[in-house]
Amino acid sequence: MAEPDARVELTASFLERLAAIEAFLTAADAAFAYDTLLDELRSTVIPNLRRFPRIGRRYLDQPPQSAEALSQLAALPAGAADRLREYLHGEYLILYTVATPGQRVHLLSIRHHRELSFQFSRLWAGPTGRPER
Repeated sequence: MAEPDARVELTASFLERLAAIEAFLTAADAAFAYDTLLDELRSTVIPNLRRFPRIGRRYLDQPPQSAEALSQLAALPAGAADRLREYLHGEYLILYTVATPGQRVHLLSIRHHRELSFQFSRLWAGPTGRPER
């Protein structure tokens, strides 16, 4: 007998990340990419997670190395870090957790691989506002 489909829920933090991605893509004159992302979440990602909640790899298979991330993981309730999973979909990495019993999936965060960029000219700007040499 097949297992019933899992229930997929979007958390407030996931929705905040979606809003940040929308702002980023709109500023980059790529608002169409946000619409594509929403379509793919509805048509592919969420149905996949409903049917196969453990499709993503365990987050702790490659544990973070920074002291900050390790301390945040240590602050989670017992066993919570073991339920964290990563799902890679195209240009996006989705962090989620699978709660048992009930096979409930909580989408926690999403990141676009090009979202974070360095603006070197601002890092080393001299008094004139131009990069120093």
